[in-house]
Amino acid sequence: MRRSSTPSPARAAGSLGLALALVSAFAFGGSGTAAKPLIEAGLSPVHVVWLRVTGAAVVLLPLAYRHRSALRQRPGLLLGFGLLAVAGVQACYFAAISRIPVGVALLIEYLGPPLLLGYVKFVQRRPVSRGAAIGAGVAVTGLACVVEVWNGLSFDALGVVFALGAAVCQVGYFVLADAGKRGDRPVDPIAVSAYGLLIGAVVLTAFTRPWEADWSLLGGSVTMNGHSLPALLPAAWMVLIATVLAYLTGVIAVQHLSPPVAGVVANLEAVVATVLAWVLLGEHLGTPQLLGGFLVLAGAFAAQTSRPAGTAETAPERASETASETPAVPAVPADPGALRSGTAGEDAPATLTPRP
Repeated sequence: MRRSSTPSPARAAGSLGLALALVSAFAFGGSGTAAKPLIEAGLSPVHVVWLRVTGAAVVLLPLAYRHRSALRQRPGLLLGFGLLAVAGVQACYFAAISRIPVGVALLIEYLGPPLLLGYVKFVQRRPVSRGAAIGAGVAVTGLACVVEVWNGLSFDALGVVFALGAAVCQVGYFVLADAGKRGDRPVDPIAVSAYGLLIGAVVLTAFTRPWEADWSLLGGSVTMNGHSLPALLPAAWMVLIATVLAYLTGVIAVQHLSPPVAGVVANLEAVVATVLAWVLLGEHLGTPQLLGGFLVLAGAFAAQTSRPAGTAETAPERASETASETPAVPAVPADPGALRSGTAGEDAPATLTPRP
């Protein structure tokens, strides 16, 4: 029987998902590079966070209105997502890049996979595979190289603490995003993102007092690696590209890709951020930092792609050659309680997708 050369719908959807995941990773990777000139020009990190989150929330208002039923379905989930996954992770990350290089801050934030494994093992009390544990150890070793612990923490210690705080809040992002798909009232991921940004904007408004900031700076110019450019340019990039486009393409990508694939592609965010900070901000990293960054990414990759301990491998699906063959019964996940970041029903390990 001759096979058709026309791509199957599943393969076409996978290709679309991969393309969107790449766009999301590259868009997220430019957030710190766009924000740092605004911080250096005089805006505080929290006011830059407020600008980013509030601007994106305003742009996503139509999507929030379309999914307004989510407020009645899971108000607690949306509130927690706004506090941790939006306000918390953004504030900690931007505070970190005001004190340490962008690439270092993002690499530390990518300790999220090992921290998520710790949550699964010690809080949810579920087994973790040996490969995932090894990946966590490799990532921690990479972090030690990034911050050069043998030199007594050559980077600003408070900046490192802020970056670790972003990693902790990132764990909250994935735990709450997973919870949104569970229970009798699942919430659309797009609604979670839109209302998370709206709630985050309200919370940040209360705590950052944006009316006290000198917003006239946006009408002037900022300096990026010795070159002057209008301040509105990095501000618009941060809101429209690094937040709105990044979130929307990332959410849609996860719907088309398996969680492990989406998580692996998301690791490119750290690489993109480091390269952009090097080219546009002149932030050069030494050999230990580059080696440490590679170890952090490799550890995150291993942690994300390892199958949870105790799960059974799904039998390979056989191609049907004749119409008389009995259809295969779909495999039942061996661990229905495992964290997932993709579509419901996939037997996948706990994994991370791009966030801030």
